[in-house]
Amino acid sequence: MNTSQYPSVLLENAVNELARLPGIGRKTAMRLALFVLKEDKADVLRFADTIKILREEIQYCKSCFNISDAEVCDICASPKRDHSLVCVVESIRDVMAIENTQQFKGIYHVLGGVISPMEGIGPDDLTIQPLVERVKAGEIKEVVFALSATMEGDTTNFYIYRKISEDAVNVTTIARGVAIGDELEYADEVTLGRSLVNRLPFEKSL
Repeated sequence: MNTSQYPSVLLENAVNELARLPGIGRKTAMRLALFVLKEDKADVLRFADTIKILREEIQYCKSCFNISDAEVCDICASPKRDHSLVCVVESIRDVMAIENTQQFKGIYHVLGGVISPMEGIGPDDLTIQPLVERVKAGEIKEVVFALSATMEGDTTNFYIYRKISEDAVNVTTIARGVAIGDELEYADEVTLGRSLVNRLPFEKSL
């Protein structure tokens, strides 16, 4: 017999799963679950299939680690991009934010996070070594650091800089139009675009 506050174990299970999503509390999860119950069954099944296919078939670009529908993402595959110019970002969301500015014509390298000892994230947990290898291959002329202006972001910048500073590559960082402590993805497009255009030699930021 069901003795929980929910009239259905199936509903309770759905609420529990929805509440695991970031920013979704149990009340919001309940509203979403009840909304799903009121929707047309075909629409709900299509939504479920879309999520299932996303999880099972999405790929990560073998070059930059951005999400992709193929082995190499559209940005890395484009002959219109400057492949000698690489922008280093923390997450896929940062790629999307920079692309929205339409100010950057190079390619990217997604680290998958930043160095954060407090959270147990070290250099080996990120895609730093593949970036170092890309630089040492000699095709990259400029590396642009576009990590969030936080202590963790600055630590990661400096770590990578030490790894590639002896290579024949220009290392720059976005201008501090992005305020100290700000997450890159939340910067407005104009500010972020100007920060990219007005990037500075990394040494001057030390």
